[in-house]
Amino acid sequence: MHEQTPETPSDAPAPQGPTLFDWEFATDPYPAYAWLREHSPVHRTRLPSGVEAWLVTRYADARQALADQRLSKNPAHHAEPAHAKGKTGIPGERKAELMTHLLNIDPPDHTRLRRLVSKAFTPRRVAEFTPRVQELTDHLIDGFAAKGEADLIHEFAFPLPIYAICEMLGVPREDQDDFRDWAGMMIRHGGGPRGGVARSVKQMRTYLGELIHRKRDDLGNDLISDLIRASDHGDHLTEAEATAMAFILLFAGFETTVNLIGNGVHSLFMNPDQRALLQASLAAGESALLATGIEELLRYDGPVELATWRFATEPLTLGGEDVAAGDPVLVVLAAADRDPDRFTDPDTLDLSRTDNQHLGYGHGIHYCLGAPLARLEGQTALATLLTRLPDLELAVPPQELRWRGGLIMRGLRTLPVRFTPRNT
Repeated sequence: MHEQTPETPSDAPAPQGPTLFDWEFATDPYPAYAWLREHSPVHRTRLPSGVEAWLVTRYADARQALADQRLSKNPAHHAEPAHAKGKTGIPGERKAELMTHLLNIDPPDHTRLRRLVSKAFTPRRVAEFTPRVQELTDHLIDGFAAKGEADLIHEFAFPLPIYAICEMLGVPREDQDDFRDWAGMMIRHGGGPRGGVARSVKQMRTYLGELIHRKRDDLGNDLISDLIRASDHGDHLTEAEATAMAFILLFAGFETTVNLIGNGVHSLFMNPDQRALLQASLAAGESALLATGIEELLRYDGPVELATWRFATEPLTLGGEDVAAGDPVLVVLAAADRDPDRFTDPDTLDLSRTDNQHLGYGHGIHYCLGAPLARLEGQTALATLLTRLPDLELAVPPQELRWRGGLIMRGLRTLPVRFTPRNT
């Protein structure tokens, strides 16, 4: 009689994974990401679009993937047939001939374009823009302060970065509401059919191309004019490159800040002790907690849930999994930034956290060019809201809030608030 051999781990049934990308997941994805980090840290899944991709959820693997040059940003490396390639990236950018921007290219083209764009989009330019961001912030709060209630997404978090980046780019004031409408289409339909977004992308592309053409004959003190002026050893941006770069600065720069402000305020509502510390610090005229706090809000519930698409150019091993050439890889920033192997008490909001090398702005050569502007807008928005409307509170039960569906971004549809009315 033979002894029965004990069941080995390889014989054991695989643990049942969480459901991904439904509405319950969108409300709170962090338990699902915790499961993936533990049981399947590099996880192959079918996305709602039908595309199969690898999700990378651990911090160490995420940093490796973000800096690995074998993972290309160029969708041409996607193994899917041509008709399926439109399911990745920004809807409509391919048809609108907007592919030659920093999110879609690799070195050496990326190196050249980033160097040229960096000559225009400088930290000094952002610093000089600080008073204008404050003016825009105060103007928007003036618009609802006397009502005692507002939707902070649509009346504040959404228009602030749109008007800011439009002014920085040099879009005339009389045209900025058009950009607000196009951007609104992207926000409303970002998690649904791609057609509405694609139409807005086409309208933006047409307008920006015409604006760049006009500015070539009348350069001003704005970002588009500086993109036109930018040169390096005689090398200039072509008109198509300048249009694509202006588009991506606007597209990538507005929704991230909408979500940074909205998610940040929501996180403070859900963590009243941390909010009280921040308000006390601001009342004392201090800035240190605001500076560390905005980084912690980016880590804790940041605006970009998944980094933009990457495609393996050759077979490689990532987190113990074999990734085939042509496979899409999506780095889950939201999961990596709550990895307990990297962050102490990762599910706790600690605005004073200093050991905080979060991945909210990416890592490596694709680190977010607009990070200084996002920090400026986020800090200004939160500090001004909490100072001018100190009794700001959520106007509905938290469970009634709805999060926008979608793959890359994480943000609220609305954020109804109330407060003591104040005359401006």
